[in-house]
Amino acid sequence: MRPLEQLVSLILLSLFLSMQAEELKSSQTKPCDFSAIFNFGDSNSDTGCMSAAFYPATLPYGETFFHEAVGRYSDGRLIIDFIAKHLGFPYLSAYINSIGTSYRHGANFAAGSSTIMRQNKTYFENGTPFTLEVQTIQFNNFKTSTAKFFNQAKGNSYRRHFPRPEDLAKAIYTFDIGQNDIGAAISRVGMEDSHTAISDIVEVFTNQIRFIYWLGGRTFWIHNTGPIGCLPVDMPVHNAINNFTQAPGYVDQNGCVNYQNDMAKEFNTKLKIEVDKLRVQFRDASFMYVDMFSAKYELISNAKKEGFVEPSEICCGYYKDGHQVNCGKKEIINGKEIYAGPCEDPSKYISWDGVHYTEAANRWIANRILNGSFSDPPLPITHSCQITR
Repeated sequence: MRPLEQLVSLILLSLFLSMQAEELKSSQTKPCDFSAIFNFGDSNSDTGCMSAAFYPATLPYGETFFHEAVGRYSDGRLIIDFIAKHLGFPYLSAYINSIGTSYRHGANFAAGSSTIMRQNKTYFENGTPFTLEVQTIQFNNFKTSTAKFFNQAKGNSYRRHFPRPEDLAKAIYTFDIGQNDIGAAISRVGMEDSHTAISDIVEVFTNQIRFIYWLGGRTFWIHNTGPIGCLPVDMPVHNAINNFTQAPGYVDQNGCVNYQNDMAKEFNTKLKIEVDKLRVQFRDASFMYVDMFSAKYELISNAKKEGFVEPSEICCGYYKDGHQVNCGKKEIINGKEIYAGPCEDPSKYISWDGVHYTEAANRWIANRILNGSFSDPPLPITHSCQITR
């Protein structure tokens, strides 16, 4: 080949490679075209399951944003609500709350008090029938039942209320569960090997994620569990103080119970390892691990700087001198009726009722996680369908 021809060939090759690089870069920065959201979890993302299944929610729950009780364990919106809004979807309806509901852009299977492991408690013992296993089975039923509408005549009026079968692979599957399992493990400390218990919980969790993969899921947004030792109801400041709780190292600089947070961290570490394995096992899917523990703990550590009151303070509920009255309830204490109503300004509080977060805190946390700052790989949720190795 002549020198001039070689030069032309090199220029053409360089242009071709440059075009390929630009095309690859463009594809990597293009946001995902999600068709729907399917969420699985506990009370942190329940948008009405338990309220529809048992006793309906009442005010003051929901007072801030919805101005009525809508089945959420907060004064307003949850993190899953902010996720849906960020992705351009309507707020997710609970799967079990079918009255007047459209599931065209997804469904929420999360339920308050849910656990990853099977329970041996009824609703009246603070349990739930909607464990993660049941939630994934509900999704399977949803998938099978809705597919029938699209296999029938085109004039089927139900179609507009449900995602098309091909949309399931283009949906994002979010998981926020594990807190109640860690709480149960904490209550059994000293009676069993907590390390083995946590390993078992993580194994069941990842098996249920695999099940959703086999049902067609390809993009997974998986929250780890938060700092359970920082829930105000567990802090010594709201409980009877004894020598044990005053022992050095029992609480950290924020008043959080160290050993409870250590168990949450162990769960998170083991979950991270399993999520990494899922990426290797299923190379055609995206698995995002979201460090909710760090995001929530950052807020707790910087509460005053971020405009909140002390993180141990509770907006709605009565916790004093060993007595507890749940948010919105009334009880007679020492001959006096106590109403555990809400605080004047929930936007200043991190904790709504001692266990769940306020809308203001949920918004703050959502703003931190949606851009990928706490994700592995560090991709924003809008790009979480990208497969990275």
